[in-house]
Amino acid sequence: MTRGVVSLGVAGSLGPDAIAEIAPEVEKAGFHTLWVNDTPDGDALAAVAAAARVTERLRLATGVVPVDRRPASAIAADAASLSLPSDRVTIGIGSGMAREGALARVRAAADELHAAGLPRVLVGALGPKMRRLAAERADGVLLNWVPPTEAADQAAALHDIAPETHVAVYVRTAIVPAARERLEAETARYASFPNYAANFERMGVDAIDTTIRDVTELADALDAYAAAADEVVLRAIVPDDTVAAYVDFARRTAPNPG
Repeated sequence: MTRGVVSLGVAGSLGPDAIAEIAPEVEKAGFHTLWVNDTPDGDALAAVAAAARVTERLRLATGVVPVDRRPASAIAADAASLSLPSDRVTIGIGSGMAREGALARVRAAADELHAAGLPRVLVGALGPKMRRLAAERADGVLLNWVPPTEAADQAAALHDIAPETHVAVYVRTAIVPAARERLEAETARYASFPNYAANFERMGVDAIDTTIRDVTELADALDAYAAAADEVVLRAIVPDDTVAAYVDFARRTAPNPG
């Protein structure tokens, strides 16, 4: 496997205006893609559209959009109304909180988004059945909360199923001491969810071991993740959700500053 490219993830709750300020700095820093997560208080599609207007080369992606909350028909309609540049945009989807029928729901959503002209769809997946679906019916998978060794094993299995499938791994990263408390709080919150707790137990790791907690860990961890997957998404955990904090993170972790 070739060494993975390095991307940056930010909070969708920042809003389109703030992300439009951050995006040019992310492009200048040489990141491959700017990922924006989608939450009830943060519209990733609107944020990606704002970022597209102020960048030229930077690829753009939504974090996992839960299709039980935002169905594929709505995603496709919004992508069309926002005139998202299909050559630069990846749509990430996931099953959401409703576990019943998750595989069928995601399969249908991926098919519908492709039919609507969105050529690049990745699926957020924890379990092996959803990962296989992502390789077979979508264009790749977004791994989350996994250590480098597990990311490498899962990526290898996915490439055996579909050699061209794209494997991205989302890694929560804090590079300054002031952000560590927020990282630990978010880690504890996810570890309390039964499906994530079960996944950590299966992998035999503590949740915090799937994160980067300090700038001194960054180089080695990034090397390990980049050797494991096609794309590493550094999900920036910053002391406060301001433009300045995210710009500082982008500059300090720049893979190819321009």
